Amino acid sequence: MIRQGTHSGLSSYFRLLLGALLLPGVEAGSLLAKEPRPNIIIILSDDIGFSDIGCYGGEIATPNLDRLAAHGLRFTQFYNTARCCPTRAALLTGVYPHQAGVGWMTQDRGYDGYRGDLNRQTVTIAEVLRMAGYRNYAVGKWHVTKAVQPDGPKDNWPLQRGFDRYYGTIQGAGSYFDPSALVRDNTMITAFIDPEYKPERYYYTDAISDHAVRFIREHITQHGDQPFFMYVAYTAAHWPLHALEEDIAKYRGKYDGGYEPIRQARFERLKKLGIIDPNWDLSSQHGDWEQVEHKEWEARCMEVYAAQIDRMDQGIGRIVKALEESGQLENTVIFYLQDNGACQEAIGRTGNWRRPVEPSLPPIPPDVIRTESRPSQNRRGVPTLTGPYIMPGPEDTYISYGINWANVSNTPFREYKHFVHEGGIATPLIVHWPAGLKRQGELEHTPGHVIDLMATCVDLAKAQYPTEFNGNKIIPTEGVSLVPLFEGRPLQRKTPIFWEHEGNRAVRDGKWKLVAKENKPWELYDMEADRTEMHDLSAQHPEVVARLAAAWDAWAARANVLPLGAWRGRPTDSFSQEKNFVLRSNARLERNRAPYVVDKGLTISVRITAPGDRGVLVAQGGSAWGYALYLEEGRACFAVRRSGELETVRAEKTLPEEAGTLKVVWSRSGEISLFWNDQILARAANIPPLSSMPQDGLEVGRDEKGLVGDYPADFRFNGRLDQVTITLEP
Repeated sequence: MIRQGTHSGLSSYFRLLLGALLLPGVEAGSLLAKEPRPNIIIILSDDIGFSDIGCYGGEIATPNLDRLAAHGLRFTQFYNTARCCPTRAALLTGVYPHQAGVGWMTQDRGYDGYRGDLNRQTVTIAEVLRMAGYRNYAVGKWHVTKAVQPDGPKDNWPLQRGFDRYYGTIQGAGSYFDPSALVRDNTMITAFIDPEYKPERYYYTDAISDHAVRFIREHITQHGDQPFFMYVAYTAAHWPLHALEEDIAKYRGKYDGGYEPIRQARFERLKKLGIIDPNWDLSSQHGDWEQVEHKEWEARCMEVYAAQIDRMDQGIGRIVKALEESGQLENTVIFYLQDNGACQEAIGRTGNWRRPVEPSLPPIPPDVIRTESRPSQNRRGVPTLTGPYIMPGPEDTYISYGINWANVSNTPFREYKHFVHEGGIATPLIVHWPAGLKRQGELEHTPGHVIDLMATCVDLAKAQYPTEFNGNKIIPTEGVSLVPLFEGRPLQRKTPIFWEHEGNRAVRDGKWKLVAKENKPWELYDMEADRTEMHDLSAQHPEVVARLAAAWDAWAARANVLPLGAWRGRPTDSFSQEKNFVLRSNARLERNRAPYVVDKGLTISVRITAPGDRGVLVAQGGSAWGYALYLEEGRACFAVRRSGELETVRAEKTLPEEAGTLKVVWSRSGEISLFWNDQILARAANIPPLSSMPQDGLEVGRDEKGLVGDYPADFRFNGRLDQVTITLEP
């Protein structure tokens, strides 16, 4: 029996050769290249804007990334896919995300392009490089599988997709001080019961960096005869705004002047660095600092965000130092990039919490596995604190920095994460390779895409991309190798670059970019003259629009993108088909058992047996999509969340202090009516039904997951209700 970490180089050779002989479509002789191959490290950060890091114009201190850029190659027109899961799927497999089965998030929408799981018609970089003699390591955020339960399927966890070691979070978001769905290799753990990693102070960004360093050192000691591939996927600076006080202190006061001074300074630095053309217009400013009510809180949000990036850069410095100390830096190719543009999502930006807040909920023991992305409490029993009276940063808070700062982060571009205008898809790409990069300290203006990283790694590793793998036919890679650009030669791309996310779509071909928001007409931009997308040329060049639109249609048909709208979760076996629900007090329905409310009107009736004057009666969803019926100071309120935007219908009169029935009728036409015992309380129009299935389930008498309305997390109904009925329109 050969145990992991003890086999010899000779046994490695025979194992690789045997594996090659068993793989259809792969020639064994091509796998073990004779000349030395470089180690490869891909560092991916999360929800960071184009101009945040120093070497791309930002004021945030990133000396380690800046040093890699100064001695490496900086791409000015590199692209991701506008969202976390699709970018990871495309990066890992070298095909467009819909082809890999992750065209949206990690839920099954009933179509092959939207299964929420990496499919078996693709291979990962790790699976391909393993056949070429590489060992493979992954640390950080995985987020390309719907299987996130500790005892559930693990077929799409890292060790089953080509990696030899893994430490990180299987799902997409969570606390930095108590990360959800934390996994070591194939075992889900918590930060507090891990026998192998016991820092004095746990912080997830540090844990990612520490494990990357550990895996490098262990590899050199135990497997020094093999090159390695490492995928380092930081969650910084994804919400929540969690950072260490010593890092936050570095930025105290830096953002007190508001959005415009920072944005203008970045714009000027970008031009001076040569990253953008000085003739491009700066996109429109979002947010007026003079109108901000809670300026100290708003500035603190950006301070914490900057601290998160600063801490990540410190960790990247430790990774580089480990390579230097082990003599590996010269022949290690390091890539740094980001998974989407800055995030405008308004998470935890409402609420009336004020400190001090004592534990009021049952404590959670340190060995209990947590898998929720947005926890309702910490382990001590303190409710999750949100809103403009709570300064972000500590572990009991859960807040994002909002659309105005996201606009600053994306300087000089339009739009944000989710969208395929430049603000959603433009990312820095830094490449550092002392032994093999002929161009150092230069800028590269050729467009590239995350699908190119697979082809680049295959090229660097002298590997062979398979036509079959484990008995499955494999989709040909869509990207092209970037290696020619490392040597000053042109890129051999023969097709345009395409995007689709949430109905937003685009195609880039040479200087032309055709782009549209969901259900909106195409816009056309000349990327050489106007990369900030301020001057739509579609009317002047209808022939270009027609040509690129036809190319996009053909791509969408072959790449599993269609039907448009599949990401919304049309009814499949994954969701309840029930039309009538009768629920008792304190009932809770998980998402797949809750009413399927997409594009449906509904009627809610709540039979109240003992009057109360505050609290949630029924809520489905959270701070992105959902609805909630609640009482506030005795008045009935109905809140609706659509893509994070909140609309609330409020009754003017208080309810009588007696038993009765409170009813909401929400029609498909967008009219909402509130009744007490058939007497009208309030009416509103132009609030259409939800167009996306809420991520959170349904709760009666409380809303302890993501909050739908503008109320605190402990907003339980203080009266007594007998039953809630919900009826969906046919």
